[in-house]
Amino acid sequence: MKLEKSDIIKALETITVAGEGENMVASGAVKNVITFGDEIVVDMVLSTPALHIRKRAEVDVMKAIHENVYEKAKITVNIKVEEAQKEKAKPTIKGKAIPSMKNIIAVASGKGGVGKSTVTSNLAVTLAKMGFKVGLLDADIYGPSAPIMFDIERERPLSVTVDGKSKMKPVESYGVKVLSIGFFTQPDQAVVWRGPMAAKALNQMIFDAAWGELDFLLIDLPPGTGDIHLSIMQSLPITGAVIVSTPQNVALADARKGVAMFQQESINVPVLGIIENMAYFTPEELPNQKYYIFGKEGARHLSETIDVPFLGEIPLVQSIREAGDVGRPAALQAESPITKAFEALTKNVVEEVVRRNDDLPPTEAIKITTMAGCAAVKK
Repeated sequence: MKLEKSDIIKALETITVAGEGENMVASGAVKNVITFGDEIVVDMVLSTPALHIRKRAEVDVMKAIHENVYEKAKITVNIKVEEAQKEKAKPTIKGKAIPSMKNIIAVASGKGGVGKSTVTSNLAVTLAKMGFKVGLLDADIYGPSAPIMFDIERERPLSVTVDGKSKMKPVESYGVKVLSIGFFTQPDQAVVWRGPMAAKALNQMIFDAAWGELDFLLIDLPPGTGDIHLSIMQSLPITGAVIVSTPQNVALADARKGVAMFQQESINVPVLGIIENMAYFTPEELPNQKYYIFGKEGARHLSETIDVPFLGEIPLVQSIREAGDVGRPAALQAESPITKAFEALTKNVVEEVVRRNDDLPPTEAIKITTMAGCAAVKK
């Protein structure tokens, strides 16, 4: 028996796919009909992967053809699923743009003990020496060190009224405005907080503080890649991130993870570059000799491997440690090799920030489960 294709199509026009208003032919679900004697092949495309919808469509096609065309027809129904392109919902932007802050720089490290806080404090005072308005948020909730490094352990933020609201006034030292959880705890008091409590404290120091106009807000993040990092990137429009590492392989492995965290598609915070701290040791009696205690140029090689700018190297010098311990960052010293090293490093950071703001769009919203991102503040 010869079956007419037009009769089959007419039969299929009497049924619809579940959830769609139009019949199968008009909706485009039926893509092709082929007949071979009493054999019929119907090719269909559905927009839903649900098994029960596909099964129902197959049964309806066979029933319509058997009842309206030929009851003994041998029918094959091929169903392909192509999910409809739905308009992507706009992510909820939880990061609040702060017009008074032109650039917000996260300073991170894959592991502890690489001198991240030391580099952050010296970077901050060097920026201030260059004439920028600088703030430093010590976000290392469990090991705050900014109060010690800026010699403000005994200081406490004052309460000021801004636009009718009471806010914390950051403590200022060496031209840098500083806020740290260390201001609110005793020296021997351990901060034993879960993630939400830590995030709430950080949000208060960010949004309930009278930071004023800032060219740069530096955020000294805790070591690793954890909850605090995500909370910060959820709350603030991060302009870019700087990774601090020593040349040691163990530190470099963690630094690579730190870079990967910021470069995740769901986070997408530009990495401004890598800083190599404790790059080499030069004894005073041998000023031209370099001893590579932790390895040679490891961070520089890593930056080349992962195509991230190398921002500079800081030598392992006793006076840097001593300066941090007494609360006067080493970059404040009179003209010295250490001062020049931090100045070169800071200039490279500024250049990368300018390049990032000129070449890249604002950071997109973070899309991590329930976490939304924030747009970066363009300089």
